[in-house]
Amino acid sequence: MTTWQLLIDGLIIVLYFVSITAVGLCMGRRQRSLEDYALGGRHMPWWAVMASIIAAETSAATFMGAPAEGFVTRGITYVQLTMGVILGRILVGHIFLKPYYTYRVYTVYDFLAVRFGNRSKNYVSALFLIMRLLASGVRLYVPSLVMVLAWRLLVGGESVRYGQLDSWVPYAWAILLLTTITCAYTMLGGIRAVIWTDLIQATLMFSSALVAVLTILCHIGQGSLLAGLRALIQQVPEMARPEGYFLTGLERARPGSGGWELLRLILEHKYTLPAALIATTAANLAAFGTDQDMVQRMLTAPDYRKSRRSLLAAALMDVPIAAVFTFIGVLLIAFYDQHPELRPAKANDVFGAYILSAMPVVVRGFVLAGVFATAMGSLSAALNALATSLTNDWYLPYLAGNRGPTRQVAAARVFTGLFAVLMMLVAVAFAWVNVRNPGLTIIPVALGIAGYILGPMLGVFLVGMLTTTRGSDRGNVLAVTAGLIAIFTLSGRLFDLIDYFRPDRPSSFPTWLPKIEFTWYALVGAVVTMAVGLVFRTPPAVIQSACQKSGAGSPTDVDP
Repeated sequence: MTTWQLLIDGLIIVLYFVSITAVGLCMGRRQRSLEDYALGGRHMPWWAVMASIIAAETSAATFMGAPAEGFVTRGITYVQLTMGVILGRILVGHIFLKPYYTYRVYTVYDFLAVRFGNRSKNYVSALFLIMRLLASGVRLYVPSLVMVLAWRLLVGGESVRYGQLDSWVPYAWAILLLTTITCAYTMLGGIRAVIWTDLIQATLMFSSALVAVLTILCHIGQGSLLAGLRALIQQVPEMARPEGYFLTGLERARPGSGGWELLRLILEHKYTLPAALIATTAANLAAFGTDQDMVQRMLTAPDYRKSRRSLLAAALMDVPIAAVFTFIGVLLIAFYDQHPELRPAKANDVFGAYILSAMPVVVRGFVLAGVFATAMGSLSAALNALATSLTNDWYLPYLAGNRGPTRQVAAARVFTGLFAVLMMLVAVAFAWVNVRNPGLTIIPVALGIAGYILGPMLGVFLVGMLTTTRGSDRGNVLAVTAGLIAIFTLSGRLFDLIDYFRPDRPSSFPTWLPKIEFTWYALVGAVVTMAVGLVFRTPPAVIQSACQKSGAGSPTDVDP
């Protein structure tokens, strides 16, 4: 890579950073109240909200992690999960959105306060703050992979190959740079800045992925797209067979296997048709019904119908997006078979190493800008959601007193900066872990962290949405806790924790229990939480208060 090539690509990236920051600051001016800052005055166009949803969910973990999944699994079975994405969001659009607009909530956890009481709201809001901080911090680490690879090439030249980097410090500097830029326009511009910059970033992200597919096909086909496809089939024969696209989870079943053994096989595999149709449906119900990070941008639309339209349109776009990114990883199998000297040590680096070592100038700069666009889109959304939740759910009711709208916006901006610092610390910690465990892939970690919390959150929301007389403040705390314990047990993490504190007496996961994969976390947590929560009855005074706040005449009128 010559100096002038580095200069051209660098100028493209700098131009992107400057442009996106300017747009964010321009679009986010005149924040006079918390409703302006957090919800954009509730009058954002549905198509812009759709783009913002896509940018928020398609993080840098997808940009770099989905190719790693395709590379490791030698197929695009990961794309099966989009079936549940569509089903889950149809349910969200018809169950969750109307009550949120009826109660005019700032955060979705306001609904729990109306339906059950402040104890339920505070417990679930606290879980959200912890979950989103950790999951988004892990995602923030991803673009630093590309930045550090680029730095190594710049310092070491073509002689530098893509082995394991034995220091986390370069990643920390990369994380600091990216977070500082994103935090600047998010802190000052609020949700308007997030949504309008997300529109640009989503467009850049998908177009750069398509360019990457064409570029890799040309490389493995020696300049011909058709020859590239033929080379792919020869070197990755799985793509000519059904198992390259779909898995049921029963491929490893022995003849005569019983029902319990078949169930275990399904629960112990990540990307299968049952996981796509059942588990991912529950996960999307949780993410887009109870996760403030995802729901907040939907609440900026003028009404629940337009909000529903943006949500379903984004779900349909997820299918080609997931397919393209996972297919990149499959293509890279053929590329690295042809060029083994360029193959990196870490699966997470397969796409980044290709971008820096083989992509032509200008195309490389464009695709790198796409990497940073996905990172900044999901980061800005998470920062705004975390700041809104902390401000609305904790600062205003307990610390703000009678402070006016200007002070409320100022507090939200301070909290945005606070969470930016905390996310950087999480990202740096994950960088330290990944340096010592290079085989660790990103998507299971990022989605797994969210799955631990989102399942119990979904359970308590469904009790409130689908019933009018079941669930209580005290019961919800017990129910959510039971859901968390169930996930930690069936995922094996509880036994790992026991072993950590008792290394002299190691425990073993019970052989009769299924050890579930991360795709099933949300469903297990939701089922257990609902089962416990439904045991408790809502106090009559709480039911009457909820009816009054919704403007309903009777308890049954509150049901969506």
